[in-house]
Amino acid sequence: MDDTFVLLCATNVVEVQRVKVLLEENGIFPIIKDEGESARLAGFGSASLMQHLWVAKSDLKKAKSLI
Repeated sequence: MDDTFVLLCATNVVEVQRVKVLLEENGIFPIIKDEGESARLAGFGSASLMQHLWVAKSDLKKAKSLI
């Protein structure tokens, strides 16, 4: 199994959560990266509402067909 992750989409928090649930229902377990939240937790603050949803490279084709 290839454990390399690739970016599937970058969108708002609500849409990322919708896609995440859809993927998980189909056996794909994504990673969500939120640079704005990471900056806020580190004390730098950020108003970014964008999140990045990453999937295993081996799941990319299936994930794209679902969304």
